[in-house]
Amino acid sequence: MYQIYPRSFRDSDGDGVGDLRGVRAQLSYLSWLGVDALWLSPIFPSPMRDFGYDVADFVGVDAVFGSLEDFDDLVGAAHEVGLRVVLDWVPNHTSIDHPWFVEARRSRSSEHRDWYLWRDGVAGGPPNNWVRAWSDQPAWTWDDETDQYYLHCFLPSQPDLNWENVRVRGAMHQTLRFWLDRGVDGIRMDVVHLLGKELTVDDAEELRMLSHVPLNDVASTHGYLREIRAVLDDYDGDRVSIGEVYLLDPDRVADYYGDGDELHLSFNFAPLHIGWRADAWRDVIVRTQAALEPRDAWPTWVLSNHDTPRIATRLHGDEQRVRSAMVLLLSLRGTPFLFAGEELGLEDAVIPEARVVDPGGRDGCRAPIPWTIALDHGWPGVPWLPFAEYAGRRSVEAQRDDGDSMLSLTRRVIELRRTRTALRHGTMENVQSDGRVLSFDRMVSGERLRVTVNFSREEITGLQSDDHVLLSSRRHRGGLLAAGEAVICEVKS
Repeated sequence: MYQIYPRSFRDSDGDGVGDLRGVRAQLSYLSWLGVDALWLSPIFPSPMRDFGYDVADFVGVDAVFGSLEDFDDLVGAAHEVGLRVVLDWVPNHTSIDHPWFVEARRSRSSEHRDWYLWRDGVAGGPPNNWVRAWSDQPAWTWDDETDQYYLHCFLPSQPDLNWENVRVRGAMHQTLRFWLDRGVDGIRMDVVHLLGKELTVDDAEELRMLSHVPLNDVASTHGYLREIRAVLDDYDGDRVSIGEVYLLDPDRVADYYGDGDELHLSFNFAPLHIGWRADAWRDVIVRTQAALEPRDAWPTWVLSNHDTPRIATRLHGDEQRVRSAMVLLLSLRGTPFLFAGEELGLEDAVIPEARVVDPGGRDGCRAPIPWTIALDHGWPGVPWLPFAEYAGRRSVEAQRDDGDSMLSLTRRVIELRRTRTALRHGTMENVQSDGRVLSFDRMVSGERLRVTVNFSREEITGLQSDDHVLLSSRRHRGGLLAAGEAVICEVKS
């Protein structure tokens, strides 16, 4: 799965913002790279206070990205080249500009009033002590017009919907059907674990300065997910549901797969927080397997996304480790998610203060994709954010024909994954670490592949002499593992 942040992918009309026609123009690149599906971050009409995650209309396309016709053309063209299309759907909240909320705040008796979460204050303050994301401020805002607070787990301009209301659920299901009817192959559901809430509950005192977002885990959410799954199951073909469940405990995340009747896939965010340590990776892999395998649930793996610093930045630009991380990501059992630009080894851009636009401080990882070596890097207008450093050297043009580049390595690992059944469907066994090296086997009947990653800065003797090296993150030398090297070997039985 290849995540595209549309604003930053490819600009077709020179306004500095990436768009749907720009995505369509690069479908041949994605097909060449070998990915199976693309996931589009939100493209809905929006005031862009949170760059599309504040939705003003769930059944349209914002003019900055193009039109519904452009979207339909993109889906059709993607299907023609064998790519599936997943759309980011934002079920937890809307923009304050959405007609539902505009009508809801007119009066306490408004038709849509109970589509949102309104409460009287307690002891002269908010209804509970929840804190919103990216801030130490309350997750409640006072509305002078109707003398009540409304809940927003994110910006005050993103009021939370009331999923207890059956009319809300019905309306949101209809928005989902709108896109499924247009041929969308699945949805990525933003912060889906927030749908159910217990508003009478305070967060623990020691957690009061932590956003409520990673703390919310309420039983009613699972019923809502089963209803959403039923909508997807009404459609022919494999329509996938992918949930952003921002809970770092694999056992809690596993619950959101249900009994095969909730999410098809749930994001596993633990790797974003463990650094580059062999033992930590081993622990996450083992815990994830232990949580999901009893449910026959399929894992996911990520290195970066639009909300976190890129893996190359987190690894301080260490090229060998970045390359090894890509091999690791694409050889684990489960579905890997590539954030556009990871295949190029991009680092975050350094954003001058005058060009900062994101309230959550995430501009750096959202820098535009460099397509060419030229100073404009293939963008016909000045892009909405500056490019990352060394963008020309990291561009698609600079790397595509270089057999030793990060882009070529990524393509080779994807191709190996496609051609080797053990990497696609095999079990993952013998997950081991000695503190310096992580290794595991991918196994299917008649085939055993061993993945070995040297997390250290030292050369190590780490391979059996009769193992056949299928792929290395660098030029491999005999039975030695170079510093930061990752290899995939065929193990002789």
